[in-house]
Amino acid sequence: MAVLITKPAFNQFDVVSNHSDHHFSCVEKQGKGKNNNIGDEDCFTNIGSTIYKTIMREWKILEKDLPDTIYVRVYDTRIDLLRAVIIGAAGTPYHDGLFFFDIKFPPDYPKHPPKVHYRSHGLCLNPNLGAGGHVCLSILNTWIGWRYERWNPAQSTILQVLVSIQALVLNEKPY
Repeated sequence: MAVLITKPAFNQFDVVSNHSDHHFSCVEKQGKGKNNNIGDEDCFTNIGSTIYKTIMREWKILEKDLPDTIYVRVYDTRIDLLRAVIIGAAGTPYHDGLFFFDIKFPPDYPKHPPKVHYRSHGLCLNPNLGAGGHVCLSILNTWIGWRYERWNPAQSTILQVLVSIQALVLNEKPY
């Protein structure tokens, strides 16, 4: 008699609490309200703040529209942080590799793009992914690029960032 062992599903979009190993975990999370004044409430915990609502919209987009090869973990205690795992595409030198990125929303998001740190473990596998974790990409404003390729506060999303990393960086011939 064969015994069928089932493994628990790994959620493509998951909300967890422990962010202790996140690259930006130690970074000050304080983002003040619309005026960035000392007396304003924290924009990442005030559910009425524009930034809080914007990040929640981003979460919904990610939960609904992630490609099969991108996994995201967000943190209920730090909505300004998220971690993405991108699986390298077939036909590239990155085929089936797991690439981890720690992301931090700035307190004035979406006016400025999120900060993205590649968990390189000291290895430089790509000219756009530095050994120190720097990600060089136009949509992050870390590469010159054409104006239409750069971060656009009215249109750009974290999903675009993740898909851009996968398509433009983790490809056979990265720029």
